[in-house]
Amino acid sequence: MVRKDDFDLSVPLPSGLTITAIRKAIEYIERELSELIDVYFEQANVFSALVGIYGTKALDANSVYEKTRHLDVAQQRFPDLKQRGSSAKPSPQESLECKASKRPWAVQSHYDHPGWYIIWRYLVDPTCSLEPKRPVIIWRVDVVYVEKSDWKYEGSKAGAAGGGRTHTFGLRKPAAKLCGKAVYQRSDVKISRGKAVPRNGE
Repeated sequence: MVRKDDFDLSVPLPSGLTITAIRKAIEYIERELSELIDVYFEQANVFSALVGIYGTKALDANSVYEKTRHLDVAQQRFPDLKQRGSSAKPSPQESLECKASKRPWAVQSHYDHPGWYIIWRYLVDPTCSLEPKRPVIIWRVDVVYVEKSDWKYEGSKAGAAGGGRTHTFGLRKPAAKLCGKAVYQRSDVKISRGKAVPRNGE
């Protein structure tokens, strides 16, 4: 259950984005992805992509942000969402990119674009110990404006011999950059040894 007391109204949001839209997106992600947790156990990175996709879909339906209609841009470039009424190439201030991670701080992207980012921090709980009938939980939502200089290049180790991954950009000092940017944080979840776990006593 998404609790009103777990939202921080002091966190700056991009123009037009509301707490109501974020709450509805959390509810949608948790409800719809509960049927797809097998994907997580087969390929966790694909599941993270689904969390981002479902978050984008929910914000498109419930906020002034709309999904980028050009599929090549939406799937391969930037941004996932833009303010309704903005140009085909929105400014960074009018752009909103959805990311998802089960890690508490890391943010990765294939590009180093400036703009607003919303990061859905999730955990998979097949025991449903936090919420009955909810094996997927969004435990924190970070909303942050990222400058181009905030990204650092992380080269690929892939080569002719195989192995490695495609190149990415990672957020410099993510814990510091995201400090105070959690618009939603479940009070019954804490970070312990780099992992989100139920808070003792809850």
